[in-house]
Amino acid sequence: MQKRTLGNTNLEVSALGLGCMGLSHGYGPATGRQEAIALIRAAVERGVTLFDTAEVYGPHTNEELVGEALAPLRGQVAIATKFGIAISPDKQQIVDSRPEHIRQSVEGSLKRLKFEVIDLYYQHRVDPDVPIEDVAGTVKDLIRQGKIRHFGLSEAGVQTIRRAHAVQPVTAVQSEYSLWWRRPEEELLPTLEELGIGFVPFSPLGRGFLTGTIDATTRFDSTDFRSSVPRFTPDALQANQALVDLLRAIAQRLNATPAQIALAWLLAQKPWIVPIPGTSKLHRLDENLGAATLELSAAELREITTAAAAIPIQGARYPEVLERRTGL
Repeated sequence: MQKRTLGNTNLEVSALGLGCMGLSHGYGPATGRQEAIALIRAAVERGVTLFDTAEVYGPHTNEELVGEALAPLRGQVAIATKFGIAISPDKQQIVDSRPEHIRQSVEGSLKRLKFEVIDLYYQHRVDPDVPIEDVAGTVKDLIRQGKIRHFGLSEAGVQTIRRAHAVQPVTAVQSEYSLWWRRPEEELLPTLEELGIGFVPFSPLGRGFLTGTIDATTRFDSTDFRSSVPRFTPDALQANQALVDLLRAIAQRLNATPAQIALAWLLAQKPWIVPIPGTSKLHRLDENLGAATLELSAAELREITTAAAAIPIQGARYPEVLERRTGL
């Protein structure tokens, strides 16, 4: 597996990481524990060194799962987890990045992961009630204390990123980015390049849509996040099928799969981009990792970019209540 460096730092990771959320949260019933552990360890065997989780996934159970799976591999891998979303007594998610809550969160994550230090610690969502300077300052203290190594932000706007970076250098920003969500190209990517910050796209396969395995007839379990996403209604899926058709046509020419074309396109955008596709299936893991060795020519990249831009994508990527938490 090729390696990439996130930001102007010494954090070198595999070109593709593994998003672990879906193993226990968000995409229907959780994967069996031993099956999930086997998948994570299989990823390590194939060269993956960046694993992404969060305290709110499960909640908490995903960190425990990742920690157990990677316990024998300390020093060989990098774990990224997140703070800043808490579960209220009525089971609702609320943003909370008060300094005292961050300090509680890091202790909880370290205990669940059973690691002595967290490699990359993201603010999961910006808290409008806490100045980002206070958040960055708290993280700076935790770095000095040796509890975390690198600071990250998730779904933050460019002004927030600049303000945080001025207090504590940001190593990586995590946001959605794929051929069917290209808004980061407008402001985010130029800002990250200017500041020397790495980019970790989540949902690089459009929450599974760009694999070509979902269509207008697909129905999602009530525990699957996509059942509430406007972009996954039957009408939107039908309208957006043209993008999958494009990827499938190019994949057939190159003896690849639609998912591999989508990931290879993403990897080709910048050398400091590290996508984190998630899966619960070993054959999908192998398929995704195959994209790291698929080199698209300049002409092929132009063809994909131009053709995809001409396809209007229908449906919001989040329900409105969640969209309000992004880009602050």
